[in-house]
Amino acid sequence: MSLRHVAAAVLTTGALVAGVAQPVSAAPRDPVRQQLQQLVGPGGAPGALATVKGRDGRTRDLTAGVGDLRTGARVPAGGQVRIGSNTKTFVAVAVLQLVADKKVALDTPVDTYLPGLVRGERIDGRHITVRQLLQHTSGLPNYTDHLDVDGSFALQHTYMEPRELLDLALAHPADFAPGAKWAYSNTNYVVAGLLIQKVTGRPLAEVLTERVIRRAKLRHTYFPAVGEQGIRERHPRGYHPDAAGKPRDVTTLDPSWGWAAGQMIATPDDLNKFFGALLAGRLLPAAQLKEMRTTVPADMWPGARYGLGVVSFPLSCGGVAWGHGGDIPGYETRGGVTEDGRAASVAVTSMPVDEESADKVLETVDTALCA
Repeated sequence: MSLRHVAAAVLTTGALVAGVAQPVSAAPRDPVRQQLQQLVGPGGAPGALATVKGRDGRTRDLTAGVGDLRTGARVPAGGQVRIGSNTKTFVAVAVLQLVADKKVALDTPVDTYLPGLVRGERIDGRHITVRQLLQHTSGLPNYTDHLDVDGSFALQHTYMEPRELLDLALAHPADFAPGAKWAYSNTNYVVAGLLIQKVTGRPLAEVLTERVIRRAKLRHTYFPAVGEQGIRERHPRGYHPDAAGKPRDVTTLDPSWGWAAGQMIATPDDLNKFFGALLAGRLLPAAQLKEMRTTVPADMWPGARYGLGVVSFPLSCGGVAWGHGGDIPGYETRGGVTEDGRAASVAVTSMPVDEESADKVLETVDTALCA
């Protein structure tokens, strides 16, 4: 989830060889490499990895730190990580594809598709639109505010059904009237996932795989199956501080409490490819992509604006990048792509402990896109 928001609310250089990025030694003054080094070590994450695509189309994989604190193994270049709230963009794409198919309408109440489901104190699905779900303007309370995903580790191996997550949110009053303002809530995307399942008659994981992952030609991205707690391909291990502040290995994790808001796994390179394909119009018709990129101010980081499951943010070198980002115990990812084809995704192997540390990850993305 934007598990900077979920946590607060809770949710290598390379050269292009035969079309495949291969790790090579970084130049000593490579600014991206330098910033990755600042993300790891004392006070930072154990490891970091990034994939950067320049204006010339050349792709580089970079790493820093340690991929396994027990063995001292290096961070695998291009390894898989849990991508948290980047999942939301995949879900939003699936919903907008259904809009293009005329099976869903953005400004139709949620209750039309999930009759009677979204009800609570000052909460009524007859007055919340699909657009408001995707843009976080519904007022639905954030269920991860009421889950201890950040402290006791009690949820590390606990399976939760999507309806449990929704019921947890609906036990609390609405935060505000639908459309009154913007506020990040993972509950919005649990409802969006349930809507996808109801309209298609298929499990969310199957819909995302067939309609989004395969269409974007992502080879290392997947929605974990029920009960699947590991990471399938090579990966750095993820850590989370225990009560004493010591890093605890949380690589093995049941991500079901994230579901449509944050369950997926991918590589930094696949994230670049996904957002690049999205921005280039290969996943949505022009009309739906325009709706997705219609934004409102968002209290995520300076200058951020939220569309329908996608974030725009200004770059220090001018212009904007489009992406999302995600946090989940063990991993934080930030990234963005630009209109001219630049792309960068950065992952660290522990959720930053404060805003300053989190900002440094985003600054690394900025450096990668602007250097």
